[in-house]
Amino acid sequence: MHGMSVWFTALLALLIGFGPSATAESASRHLPPANATVDYQLGGAYRLPPGVTVVTRDRTEAPAKGAYNICYVNAFQTQPGSLSWWHHHHPGALLRDKGRLVPDPGWRGEVLLDTSTRHRRQVIGTVIGRWIRTCGKDGFDAVEPDNLDSYSRSHHLLTKADNLAAARRFAKDAHAAGLAIAQKNSAELTRRQHRVAGFDFAVAEECQVWHECGAYRAIYGKHVIEVEYTDNGRHAFHRACSDHGRSWSIVLRDRMLRTPSSSHYTYRSC
Repeated sequence: MHGMSVWFTALLALLIGFGPSATAESASRHLPPANATVDYQLGGAYRLPPGVTVVTRDRTEAPAKGAYNICYVNAFQTQPGSLSWWHHHHPGALLRDKGRLVPDPGWRGEVLLDTSTRHRRQVIGTVIGRWIRTCGKDGFDAVEPDNLDSYSRSHHLLTKADNLAAARRFAKDAHAAGLAIAQKNSAELTRRQHRVAGFDFAVAEECQVWHECGAYRAIYGKHVIEVEYTDNGRHAFHRACSDHGRSWSIVLRDRMLRTPSSSHYTYRSC
């Protein structure tokens, strides 16, 4: 009976999609721990504050030893200082409106990438996929592709479907590299859209300010990292800590994410 039980269990696993290859892939990546003490170090890497066990750093930085490391990738826009690289190597991947580049109005030096066609998504995916694989080789545990919501700043040239198609490619590359992948913002995604895209957890900026935390909770439960910023005042951070600080990872940072050497540096956790 024991042999029959093992055979039946294996057959059932294959039928429902949890066969050996799927199990191996799932086991090769893990989610950030819920309700952890986190830091968000995109303005430059520095020694982890006491108690921090989860940290996000730019893909150009080294992961922190002894912590769960999330690799930040600007996946839907150009990083400041990189526009000339895109111009030289992949000019067709830059979004244009009547011949003019479409910038992000909130961040100087960032131009939207054009996800509107399969070919352009393939070009962008080749670049971003290489960065994601490097994150894995460098020892990161997860990847955070930023600016999923670039379609909302695209003068209606891009759609949510365009960006989700690109995100699906990023998720496949991340999972193949053994990395979990975060949904960054875009609280309006439905449960089906997040599942089709392949996201594993969420990084939510200012969800307390914009009353979006419930949308992330409905999909990801405790697997949300919330980042609030001091230029909104500290009340949103304190409300978040009081409301769900015992189940989520929540951090308060200065908007420019400075290092401790700056007098404007701010870091607090619940």
